[in-house]
Amino acid sequence: MANPPRTNLGDQHPTAYKALIALSTEAGTNAAAAGLDPLLVELVRIRTSQINGCAFCLRMHTRDALKKGENPDRIAVLPAWAESAYFSAGERAALRLTEAITLVAAEHVSDEDYAAAADVLTPDQVSAVAWLTTVMNAMNRVAITSRYYVGD
Repeated sequence: MANPPRTNLGDQHPTAYKALIALSTEAGTNAAAAGLDPLLVELVRIRTSQINGCAFCLRMHTRDALKKGENPDRIAVLPAWAESAYFSAGERAALRLTEAITLVAAEHVSDEDYAAAADVLTPDQVSAVAWLTTVMNAMNRVAITSRYYVGD
């Protein structure tokens, strides 16, 4: 069953889309300046996209993570990161904050989730993770709403 065609939000309002891409680039730059590992940056993007069910962004950032040298096993268990010994304390803190921000409607970002990140990450790193997650959530919504094609 084919899905009906959708308006591509990026094509329809390219200036807004370019601003979102620029914001994504800036969030990545800030993450690097804060000392976040490029692999963690991709894991944050992947985990956000997993929660949101964005196939387009999952494919893109999984490929990016693998090109950067991420271990496929870590990507495979990412939805169950808390059950795994694959992730460092800093990565765990970042992933916990990522989930809280992505699921903000459920419980907002609890003091416990924020404190868990702030106990391990610097203020710059907490902010960088929050911006990466915020922008990734926006990108997911553009791709899902536009129904970006994933196949072949």
